[in-house]
Amino acid sequence: MKELPPPVLPAEVFQRRLLGWFDDHGRHDLPWQQERTPYRVWVSEIMLQQTQVTTVIPYFERFMARFPDIASLAAAEQDEVLHLWTGLGYYARGRNLHKAARVVVEAHGGELPLELEALAALPGIGRSTAGAIISQSSGRRAVILDGNVKRSLTRLHAVAGWPGRPAVERRLWALAEHYTPETRLADYTQAMMDLGATLCRRGRPDCERCPFNDVCVAHARGEERRFPESKPKKALPTRVTVMLLLRDEHGRVLLEQRPSSGLWGGLWSLPQFDEGISLRAWLDVHAPGAELEPGWAPFTHVFSHFRLEITPQPARIAAIDSVGEARRWYDPREPDSIGLAAPVKSLLASLAPFALTAPTGP
Repeated sequence: MKELPPPVLPAEVFQRRLLGWFDDHGRHDLPWQQERTPYRVWVSEIMLQQTQVTTVIPYFERFMARFPDIASLAAAEQDEVLHLWTGLGYYARGRNLHKAARVVVEAHGGELPLELEALAALPGIGRSTAGAIISQSSGRRAVILDGNVKRSLTRLHAVAGWPGRPAVERRLWALAEHYTPETRLADYTQAMMDLGATLCRRGRPDCERCPFNDVCVAHARGEERRFPESKPKKALPTRVTVMLLLRDEHGRVLLEQRPSSGLWGGLWSLPQFDEGISLRAWLDVHAPGAELEPGWAPFTHVFSHFRLEITPQPARIAAIDSVGEARRWYDPREPDSIGLAAPVKSLLASLAPFALTAPTGP
């Protein structure tokens, strides 16, 4: 029987192997690695939460072009921030980034604090993200444990249990602390992220090219895909909503802003209703004279914790004098710089050009 590797590598051996691999095969030309500042690293780390690098790069570049520093981000309206976030998902990240920028300006003189406790206290920044910002922007020693690092360490040591459980997470933090060096912190942090993103992948780990394939417990057992163990699954509940596509005689669509917290917080969306009766009652009050058109087929938008079944309900109206403070007319042919919920953005795009004609008279 093949002898299994030791449970823990000496830290210096791990570091030497990892950094040697990174020097030859790591990613060295990512946008946030150029002109590296705490602010640029911070924005990239928030965008990279639960999102792949290839997806993030164009969003990061557009965001930096519009908000090159903390002061410009703090001074912006939330709408504009969320507009640049549209399509990236997990919009609470964008709201928290904007909120944190204002806290930094008000409480830290516009300079991002690089002490772990102060940094982790900002909205949207936890222990691992704070460590990544500190290590990559200042070169000071700080430990990270993002999803990529968890996956790599879990396989290397065959750590049993779902990493979200406190006992398992404590074990992984201890391993991450053990391996983190005193020097080359920016490179080491990026190398740990790259290892998980490019080799120790979730679905198809590339064990043949891994610098730790001879000491990885999961690989020795042939159980790479067993680790990390999944969260106990629960069936996703399904919610239903009706979205009103109310258009005026100019082809504009009525939008309303969502509350600042909750689903699509702060984004602009179509008016939503639990069922058709409440939609008709709303029209009687806010858009008398509106005419309903045949409903569109429902479609499903999947979130991490539930499925939302959306039924678009088109309607037409000649004009509305006043739509209220939290509502506005939106012309899909001339998009504004506002944050739109992803399915709403798709629905608005589907209206052009055939659906933008004015309603015919009686």
